[in-house]
Amino acid sequence: MLKSMTGFGRAEATVGNKKITIEVKSLNSKGIDLNIKIPSLFRAHEMPIRTMLSQEVSRGKCDFYMNYNMIGAEQNHILNQELLEKYYNDLKSFSDSRKIDNANKTDYLSILMKMPDVLMSNKEELSDEEWTATEIIIKQAVAAYQDFRDEEGKSLASDLTERIESIDSLLTQITQYEDERIQTVKDRIQKNLQDITEPKTIDQNRFEQELIYYLEKYDVSEEKVRLKAHLEHFIQTMNEEGDKGKKLGFI
Repeated sequence: MLKSMTGFGRAEATVGNKKITIEVKSLNSKGIDLNIKIPSLFRAHEMPIRTMLSQEVSRGKCDFYMNYNMIGAEQNHILNQELLEKYYNDLKSFSDSRKIDNANKTDYLSILMKMPDVLMSNKEELSDEEWTATEIIIKQAVAAYQDFRDEEGKSLASDLTERIESIDSLLTQITQYEDERIQTVKDRIQKNLQDITEPKTIDQNRFEQELIYYLEKYDVSEEKVRLKAHLEHFIQTMNEEGDKGKKLGFI
């Protein structure tokens, strides 16, 4: 079955608190060119993704896009309570040791929140369970992409088969014109000779010999056999499994 090099597949699903969207698309190209765009959270898994795509795409310019959106409130920072408490104790101890009266009701909390490292960045990591679920989404997108290629391949195969059958039909019609064609060539040669010399000076035996030699060059029997074989070979190759675009182009 033919597979088109042009394809598109898309899949999305929710994994934990993330809505993940994946798209795979490809265009015609002589070699294989993989372009992968993924969020930094998934960067550690780029090689498995590239390997998976390489097994599915043998030729063409293939683009892989992955994106995710957080569902609900996203907490980018966490409060370092242990450090905050230490800052508070140090500040209170300093005030007590200096007998500073908090008559002005100093807002310790606003001061403490400005202290270094009180707020820590919550660097998110992808768990093994989340990656396993993401792999399933990738496979779904790739499967949709392959289905697209299959459907377009069927359309291409149908069109090519129709054209091959048309050539084969025209090939069978050649036979009825062959005798007429040979006679037309023979008459034209005789007329051309008569235009340049007297008919009585023409050696008819030699003329017939030369004519036979000349008409052999007009014979297309070998070309007909070769063309017929190429048509059959094309259809046979088109129905084979695997990558066969270059071979079909050669035939």
